[in-house]
Amino acid sequence: MERVTLGESGFQVSPVAFGTWQLSPRFWGKQSREDAIAAMQLAYDRGINFFDTAEAYGDGEAEKVLGEGIRDLPRQDLVIVTKVFNHFNPDGSRYPDLSPGHIAARCDLSLGRLGLETIDLYLLHMYDPLTPLADIAGALERLREQGKIRAYGVSNHNAEQCRAQRRFGQYAVVQPPYSLIDPAGETDLLPYCQAENLGVMIYSPMHKGLLTGKYTGTESFDDFRGNHPDFHGERFRDLCARVQSLKPMADGYGLTIYQLVLTATLMHPAIHAAICGIKTPDQIAEAAGVLGKTLSREDYFAVRNAVGPGSSKVADTRGSRK
Repeated sequence: MERVTLGESGFQVSPVAFGTWQLSPRFWGKQSREDAIAAMQLAYDRGINFFDTAEAYGDGEAEKVLGEGIRDLPRQDLVIVTKVFNHFNPDGSRYPDLSPGHIAARCDLSLGRLGLETIDLYLLHMYDPLTPLADIAGALERLREQGKIRAYGVSNHNAEQCRAQRRFGQYAVVQPPYSLIDPAGETDLLPYCQAENLGVMIYSPMHKGLLTGKYTGTESFDDFRGNHPDFHGERFRDLCARVQSLKPMADGYGLTIYQLVLTATLMHPAIHAAICGIKTPDQIAEAAGVLGKTLSREDYFAVRNAVGPGSSKVADTRGSRK
């Protein structure tokens, strides 16, 4: 089974992580709980030991589903990630709250929903501008001393925010958005993480599904993508054409377009793992198919040139080697 060391956290994880954001109805609509649980169990069978969730995904629903999905799996083999950030109001509204008491209370709720005694990796879901950084770090350290978490990190923080957080606490892992369509983190965050040996687990590597190769540019969306500029009009049609141009190269490697793009994404030296949003067993089977795969340097840059920012033409995607 392929494992990588998640930076200074020391966790041994699969480069593909099982993501559960899709279980948030607010963004993705209603999903099959049964399919998600079956996919979690298949993920373990295919070599995936890294599972990511957050209490914000369905206001705790994703944590409950993940807890059920991993209940009968060997706990010592798994690395479980969840996140804290929101204060949830009875009317469904929410606001940022990383005050120490709130962090402690939400951690207990997450442990209960997941059915765990310890969360392996606890992340600040976003940056809270109101709570002093020393107070946040102190709360996380107390949770670690109590055995409720093993390590902690941040999600959706820029390089300066990460640098500031690390002045006060032992933040070991960073979770930024990253895709070959939008690799913005390469300008500052990823070089910083590489220099500091921070574990990097990116999310949305398939750019909300656009890089999977399953779209032609004629589709419409009734979830949050319906308002996303990359998913309608000429922009959508152009991106779909560029993604489809990768098929000859993917065929040359014996991969799907999804697998080709994910393989290229994981080749970045700062990236340890990619969180793949999974709804069905077929999807995790496809994602797990990239384990152990790599591309030539020439083909890596051909993939980037085909779909990357500023490119309006398709690359030479003949492909060369399996």
